[in-house]
Amino acid sequence: MSGELTKARQRLTSINSSLKQGKYMAAAQALNDAIVIMLSAQLMKSERDEFSNMLNDAVYFLNNNKELRKVFPLVLNYTPGEEKKLLEQIFEMRKILQEDVNEGAQKDLASLEARKQAELDRGQQHLEQQEFDQAKQIFDALTTEFAGDAELKAEVADRFQKAGLNEEAVGYLSAAIKDSPDSLHLYNRIGIVLRKMQDFQSAENYYRKALEITQADEYLFFNLGRLYFDWQRWDKTAEAAQRAVGLNPNFHEAKKLLAYAQKKMSGA
Repeated sequence: MSGELTKARQRLTSINSSLKQGKYMAAAQALNDAIVIMLSAQLMKSERDEFSNMLNDAVYFLNNNKELRKVFPLVLNYTPGEEKKLLEQIFEMRKILQEDVNEGAQKDLASLEARKQAELDRGQQHLEQQEFDQAKQIFDALTTEFAGDAELKAEVADRFQKAGLNEEAVGYLSAAIKDSPDSLHLYNRIGIVLRKMQDFQSAENYYRKALEITQADEYLFFNLGRLYFDWQRWDKTAEAAQRAVGLNPNFHEAKKLLAYAQKKMSGA
């Protein structure tokens, strides 16, 4: 237990430092932890007096921190021997602090999303004016700022594809897949772009990687069938379309693809 008491002392002595750094949740959690240890320990009178004094100091620091009071305006009350009541007050403080943290995080997230959208719109304007180099500069800077955001890269790729810049779209989709290698929709999207570029082999490679993740997606097999259709590989078109229909018997487009491929294979 001596080790636990040492830990409690360390937690209490850290409170003022945490407050000075603006780490209010850490300060409240430290006081909470120290009280829990104190309540579970068999303390000698000298130890109880020591901890009572330390708790008094901690409560003083918390009550007199102006920034913390803006978030939690209630005054903590502590009387030696009534540590459980103080623990209840700390619970309320932690709850309010967590709500403040969550609200702040939501505001920060909203601000980031607004900035992201503003830059997407700015890049789109350059695309629409066929100022492709300027658009790419903006989108490159944006995806660098939000590194690891696969969906952002996919969004940029869609914009390039709609502008007829398929090679740029493939580049962003490839980067998105590196960030999120298990996202099937990214493989489908890059496969579609590569098919339109008639880079059939590369498209097939991406679809094969997707099939290593799952073979239970009818749209994946349908898009693979569309690839083989454009490639005029009718046996593989029929095979992929059949797999799509097997997964979804009501997939009418896949049925049409299957029927066409079978007709081609029969020479009709």
